[in-house]
Amino acid sequence: MKKILFVASEGVPFIKTGGLADVVGSLPKCFDKEKYDCRVILPKYMCIRQEWKDKMQDLTHFYMDLSWRSQYVGVLEMEYQGVHFYFIDNEYYFAGPKPYGNIYQDVEKFAFFSRAALSALPVIGFRPDIIHCHDWQTGLVPVYLHDSFGQGDFYRGIKCIMTIHNLKFQGVWDMKTIQDITGLDKSYFTPDKLEAYGDANYLKGGIVYADWITTVSRTYAEEIKTPFYGERLDGLMRARSGCLSGIVNGIDYDEYDPETDQFIEQKYNARNFRKEKIKNKRALQRELGLEQDDRKFMIGIVSRLTDQKGFDLIAYMMDELCQLDLQIVVLGTGEERYENMFRQFAWKYQGKVSANIYYSEAMSHKIYASCDAFLMPSLFEPCGLSQLMSLRYGTIPIVRETGGLKDTVEPYNEYESTGTGFSFANYNAHEMLGTVKYAMDVFYSHKREWNKMVDRAMAKDFSWKTSAKQYEELYDHLLAE
Repeated sequence: MKKILFVASEGVPFIKTGGLADVVGSLPKCFDKEKYDCRVILPKYMCIRQEWKDKMQDLTHFYMDLSWRSQYVGVLEMEYQGVHFYFIDNEYYFAGPKPYGNIYQDVEKFAFFSRAALSALPVIGFRPDIIHCHDWQTGLVPVYLHDSFGQGDFYRGIKCIMTIHNLKFQGVWDMKTIQDITGLDKSYFTPDKLEAYGDANYLKGGIVYADWITTVSRTYAEEIKTPFYGERLDGLMRARSGCLSGIVNGIDYDEYDPETDQFIEQKYNARNFRKEKIKNKRALQRELGLEQDDRKFMIGIVSRLTDQKGFDLIAYMMDELCQLDLQIVVLGTGEERYENMFRQFAWKYQGKVSANIYYSEAMSHKIYASCDAFLMPSLFEPCGLSQLMSLRYGTIPIVRETGGLKDTVEPYNEYESTGTGFSFANYNAHEMLGTVKYAMDVFYSHKREWNKMVDRAMAKDFSWKTSAKQYEELYDHLLAE
């Protein structure tokens, strides 16, 4: 039995701010239980809902040195969906209404968490063969494992994997403070270790000391070796490219299933979508005050409204988009200028544009189930989950060819009748508009072709089972070395 430990700063259903939580919460339950004992360790934030806290059992507590301070470490545990979860408790670090706050507090909080997670292992009697770390918040785990922990018999030989969910976030702060917080020797703060551009960088430390590095799609693993996507670590990514691979994320096929979805008006599947899917569109048009028209091409957008997601392209073309024979439904929050832009267009084009500047799980499901197409013109996208959800619901993605979008959406080819969506290569507003117009043309003039594309989209399997198999192969490979 191979023992795997996930160490992460968030995981569903306990705490979630983004896609990282979905991975940490969903992936461990998909491993073959006969061969892998996969457990998860998370911070016990004060802002976790009480119903979850009530289910956690006190396991143990101890005091731990963090540099020159002595800190309390409580350990709680619970089982959820067959997976063993541990929670590190310390009210000083994990208080507050949100899991993350100011970076200068977060760097100390996650230094404490990384050290506490390692210190807890002998106390709870679990010795993993592999520690699988996620994002910069756990970047110090491989460093500590190499440093003071590596001397002890218990820790010797434990392998480390570092998964980068988004290279943009690295956990950077000044070197003197990080030295003081972490208690690491000066020798760690050199350009070949934790130092980057004069500061200390947690993620860089994790990348340098991990045995293997993964990202959340094959294309993103290639892109981050280039200056444009590499966020100033492209040289390091090239240097470590022999131990770097991309495994695309999945989605929870039980939660996102048009046949059983509680949030949508009319349930449907790959066999009856031609008749039934349209009923969701009617219901959404009614609910949002859009013009009632079955034939109207409806585009959905569910996203954080930020530059990364390509909203500068949409803003540039919004007037022209609104001249077309279509409807646009937006859900999300983000930068004020984009929030206000969508509000303005919803006011200007009533019945055509619906701006829902908030977030709601129920509304997101309705949009995936109701729209004809889903627009995602990201500047960069390590994996992206929205396009996987839209494929699952037979809503055709229109994406830019970057990161996970390139790996998961096969562009439509009218000559061979293949593909599951539409894509454009350059980060260019006119190219995006041209692709939207092409998709509209297929929708209006070649309905049979469009429906065949929906068939292919709904037949794709981006469930976690596929990703889990690839991670299992990676674990086996690492442990065979």
